[in-house]
Amino acid sequence: MARGTVPTVPDDGKTTRQRRTSPLVVVHSGAGKGKSTAAFGLALRGWNQGWSIGVFQFVKSAKWRIGEEEVYRTLGRVHEETGEGGPVEWHKMGSGWSWSRKAGSEEDHAADAREGWEEIKRRLAAETHTVYILDEFTYVMKWGWVELDDVIDTLTHRPGYQHVVITGRDPHPRLLEIADVAPGQGDLDRLDELRDLIAERFEEWIWEDPDRARHLADEYNRRFNSIVLRDYSAE
Repeated sequence: MARGTVPTVPDDGKTTRQRRTSPLVVVHSGAGKGKSTAAFGLALRGWNQGWSIGVFQFVKSAKWRIGEEEVYRTLGRVHEETGEGGPVEWHKMGSGWSWSRKAGSEEDHAADAREGWEEIKRRLAAETHTVYILDEFTYVMKWGWVELDDVIDTLTHRPGYQHVVITGRDPHPRLLEIADVAPGQGDLDRLDELRDLIAERFEEWIWEDPDRARHLADEYNRRFNSIVLRDYSAE
């Protein structure tokens, strides 16, 4: 294959630049792990670009405190305090949607899911976020808690530059049809393997050169281990 060419070109009427800059619908599915992690990784890159991030968890229990939630809530505070990155909102059905200020209903999860989806529709219409993570949303569609036609129409006709990332098993075929990116579990497994190989090689590279290792350690300590928090006490 000649340099600068690709083996196949999508028949979508778009230029390469248009494909690169188009807002995406991404569906991470498969039977194994890594779906949500892949979605949060994409959102992290968006946060670094200053994009607004909205995370909506539809199934996970309120008692689950996943590591990504702690990280993203911290990044939200970083943005509020320093202006770096982008704003972050994290909502989950299990603890009651934060905008409604009511406890999650164990008796009517379907109503809670519909409420969450209606809020997402309002935000898409208002172009509130740049990246939406709809975590485990495929189950909500599979169980009939939201109307499939409504989801497809809303995602297809959303305005502006808004990426929507959906995770979960057994995505509906119609959802996959409108998805711009839909890696299966095999793709995610290969990405996990590649990530581990890159991490291992990077660690080896750091310690191969003692001067480089010393410099990087000094730089890390200067940036992250030399911060003294302000004391607002009256003493």
